[in-house]
Amino acid sequence: MSQAATVISTAPSPRAAAGAVDATKVYGMGDSEVRALDGVTVAFQAEQFTAIMGPSGSGKSTLMHCLAGLDTLSSGAVYIGETYLAKLNDKDLTELRRKKVGFIFQAYNLIPTLTARENIMLPLMLGGDSGDASWIDEVVTTVGLKDRLKHRPSELSGGQQQRVAVARAMASRPDIIFADEPTGNLDSKTGAEILDFMRRAVREYGQTIVMVTHDPNAASYADRVLFLGDGRIVDEMTAPTGEQVLDRMKRFGE
Repeated sequence: MSQAATVISTAPSPRAAAGAVDATKVYGMGDSEVRALDGVTVAFQAEQFTAIMGPSGSGKSTLMHCLAGLDTLSSGAVYIGETYLAKLNDKDLTELRRKKVGFIFQAYNLIPTLTARENIMLPLMLGGDSGDASWIDEVVTTVGLKDRLKHRPSELSGGQQQRVAVARAMASRPDIIFADEPTGNLDSKTGAEILDFMRRAVREYGQTIVMVTHDPNAASYADRVLFLGDGRIVDEMTAPTGEQVLDRMKRFGE
């Protein structure tokens, strides 16, 4: 069954910025079939920082990519706010992602020919929007980029490039930000600074963030941790510590 053909019987969860209803993603057929997602139903509450964890192949990145509209489900449904993505055509889906969703990737995904400021402003510029100047200035100041805005990515350190990526994701004040291993290429000090800002963005600015990570310490910055195994949610934890998350992750090997 295709995602578009799915009959939706469950309304989006109140106050949820995004979520999934019986989300299933299957690759291959017959003996080679792999169920990357196996009937996942979950809601991500607004103004909350959620980490998604699990061993390699557990489905955590697949879930995030489907939630963000970067991939489609085999069956089930995903929604952002009150909008089910399967009901949108390509143009409307692109528009929703541009206006309501921010992305932070491990590889930064910056345009090398643009300055830091141009990279930050790019999602807004593509929609002919100049954004909220005072908000953008606050974001730039908070991530420590005020004196680096004219530099191109090749003139910035890895940590500075990721700061640009974080600022770009936040510039339009999206309803939700999806972050895929955002500190995976950073040293521990720089990674901690990025995670601290992401946590502050949730607590002080009301941002909603969903982050995929394999790092227990990174997950400890979140309000809630979801654990996936074999395409299903197998556990969750609130107010996590790095030690608690590490202990839970060790149990995947039992």
